[in-house]
Amino acid sequence: MKAAVIPEVNGVWELREVPTPRPGPGEVLVRVRASGVCYNDILATMGAIPFPAFEPAITGHEPVGEVVEVGAGVTARQVGDLVGATWVRAGCGRCDYCRLGLPVGGQTAMNCPAPTATGFSVQGGHAEYLVAAAAETVLIPDGLAPELAAPVLCSGYTAWSALRAAEPQPAERVAVLGIGGLGHFALQFSRACGFETIAVTRSADKHAPAKELGADVVVADGAQLREAGGADVILVTGPSYRAASDLLQGLRVNGRVVLAGLDPAEPFTIPPVMAYPFFAQGQKVLGATHGGPRYLREALELVASGKVTPRVEAYPAERVAEAVEKVAKGDVRFRAVITY
Repeated sequence: MKAAVIPEVNGVWELREVPTPRPGPGEVLVRVRASGVCYNDILATMGAIPFPAFEPAITGHEPVGEVVEVGAGVTARQVGDLVGATWVRAGCGRCDYCRLGLPVGGQTAMNCPAPTATGFSVQGGHAEYLVAAAAETVLIPDGLAPELAAPVLCSGYTAWSALRAAEPQPAERVAVLGIGGLGHFALQFSRACGFETIAVTRSADKHAPAKELGADVVVADGAQLREAGGADVILVTGPSYRAASDLLQGLRVNGRVVLAGLDPAEPFTIPPVMAYPFFAQGQKVLGATHGGPRYLREALELVASGKVTPRVEAYPAERVAEAVEKVAKGDVRFRAVITY
């Protein structure tokens, strides 16, 4: 099969012929049709987060395709099903964290010593075929194209989980910091739920797209957010925690900041008490990642309903290196998807 292989840390992705995997008991073989490029794929290529722990290194945790073969004992999936596989598919089942019995999601990856992580501990989705346990796949709603479903498996899943973690109430205002792969979903999810929505970006060329995606107001920073009346919920979907900290001045009393974007260098900080009396505001700072299968199904259904539409740039497998380079530079509007 053809697969996009990372030859080494900081290497340029290459399309190669590699052996096609076979499904074992309880597993399915998926013919991948589309696989999204997440910025974490770029960080793994750079070695900023762990490089794929197998050879050849095939990353990608937003794959969608048809089941073409089922292993012994599989009853929940059948040939022809359109399915996806997310970043974290399972925990070890034996550690203290797994014994809590919590839903499998991003939290599993950060606490279980041996999670099954697509593209990190096992082969990822940037290939023509992928093997996964049937129970580790999610059914894609009827009528949803693979190119649109793929980015929901990480980017959309993360954005929806962040909004759910904030528990916004009727008549509250939601601000989204960072209008990229996650942020373009977060704006649409917020708007689809009926919340007044504010986009926060310093990029002038993103003002018009942000309005198209559902933003009622676009501001550049915390001062402008405050002048615009503030927000009850701030969803941080970009990679700058310094910018997130700045937005505290525009957070309303009892408001919530949800850190969903990853900043590999800067911490999120709260100003000194004489500059900002955080202790008296009743505010919360929350972390959010993939919140469990229920949230993923909800996100997929919102996209399938047409209330949310991923903005994607599709590239054939032969152009995978070009797509990865554009993602690394932040030049994609708003999610790159590779077709296989």
